[in-house]
Amino acid sequence: MRYVLAIDQGTTSSRAILFDEAMQVAAVAQQEFPQIFPRSGWVEHDPANIWSTVASTCREVIERVGIDAASIVSIGITNQRETTLVWDAATGKPVHNAIVWQDRRTAERCAALRGEGLEPQVTARTGLILDPYFSGTKLAWVLSNVEGARAAAEAGRLRFGTVDSYLIWQMTGGSVHATDATNASRTMLFNIREGVWDAEICELLGIPLSMLPEVRDSSADFGESTPDLFGRAIPIYGVAGDQQAATIGQACFNRGMIKSTYGTGCFALLNTGEKVVSSGHRLLSTIAYQLEGKPTYALEGSIFMAGAVVQWLRDGLKIIRNASETGTLAAQADSSQPIYLVPAFTGLGAPYWDADCRGAVFGLTRNTGPAELVRAALESVGFQTRDLIEIMAADWEDDDAGRVLRVDGGMAVSDWAMQFLSDVLGAPVDRPRVVETTALGAAWLAGMRASLFPNADEFSAMWRLERRFEPMMEPECRHARYAGWKDAVRRTLSHTDELPFDS
Repeated sequence: MRYVLAIDQGTTSSRAILFDEAMQVAAVAQQEFPQIFPRSGWVEHDPANIWSTVASTCREVIERVGIDAASIVSIGITNQRETTLVWDAATGKPVHNAIVWQDRRTAERCAALRGEGLEPQVTARTGLILDPYFSGTKLAWVLSNVEGARAAAEAGRLRFGTVDSYLIWQMTGGSVHATDATNASRTMLFNIREGVWDAEICELLGIPLSMLPEVRDSSADFGESTPDLFGRAIPIYGVAGDQQAATIGQACFNRGMIKSTYGTGCFALLNTGEKVVSSGHRLLSTIAYQLEGKPTYALEGSIFMAGAVVQWLRDGLKIIRNASETGTLAAQADSSQPIYLVPAFTGLGAPYWDADCRGAVFGLTRNTGPAELVRAALESVGFQTRDLIEIMAADWEDDDAGRVLRVDGGMAVSDWAMQFLSDVLGAPVDRPRVVETTALGAAWLAGMRASLFPNADEFSAMWRLERRFEPMMEPECRHARYAGWKDAVRRTLSHTDELPFDS
């Protein structure tokens, strides 16, 4: 039996998954690591924790299956996107903690650039908006605020990378400094139309081009792991950002297909094929994947808080012990209390893009208890997803866009949450049999290049439905509940009384 090792490096944990020749999960290992919050709205990771948890989970799954590295044909990497690392090219030592995608420290810089009228130029070239979510202003912050960083960068001594680049550097012993097109497209430094680092945007932000990794296909040769890591050198053949990897794992290879992943945040991607679709509602244009030098594009909507809201219920409010309790509690809630939780703990993502607003709860009464708060938390994810699906339909010429939504991620296992999602969308929601879609996408990229896994068409034919959720809510109730959500968001936004869209 031969295997592919998939590394799924996420926001709160690192996982390693071994897939066998039939693309079935043979073993999984996972380790959480600490979140660092230096100030309100700032989020960091210790790069040493990222690397140590990746290396140890990889070794753990190999030991669990009882194989040696000779049975592993390739490695695929998928990763939290936009998280920014800078390290010394000679020593590999990071100059600062990793600045996480959730971090909002560069909100003022982004606002200043918008004030200079630069956002249309950035959006036209990168498909992104000027927001602290992306890597570009994070990297600029490191160069401006870490002592000696700018001089070292200008002298060619520093390297920048998203998490995938950092892992490739570590695994190859510093011999490869590369990324794939999907991760590059999330930096706000990459011209997605021309497929190159944008020199003008880099100059605008004061970023030397020498820091940036080489951009390769999502299925490509990214070097080999050093023999000391796993017992022999293993080629790294697949790399994709986590949401793009989930799109691949869900077999969304055809134009108009859409998936939504519920991890720490929620991310919906609509495959737009060879066409870069410019959003009129502040969605993102991005690269879904790139194979044989040919990019496939997507529209993306990003929600910052999905599974993180459940973590808040558990770790912040301490009203649940684990996520599995939420469905039962939500079902017990008093449905006559229309409570809305707007989880803007680090601002709001698409389509609002308000970095300054913070979370709020509306409709509290003396009868409100844990069950009602849990229900409001789960419902907030459904409401935010509808925000995304509605504006995708407005931006996309295909009326069928979003009619069937493929879902994955930790929250997708909750029947209650997925039923509410179907109810509030008024559309079917499909949950696949294989829920490890993000890791599967990375594994498929690596296994296909190693000639172990089938091509895209055959892979698509293997997708299997585990359960379809059909809407059960009456249309009048659906519209009333969603109107209440939009009113709650309007009251939460910091910068305007108007929503960026209406329906």
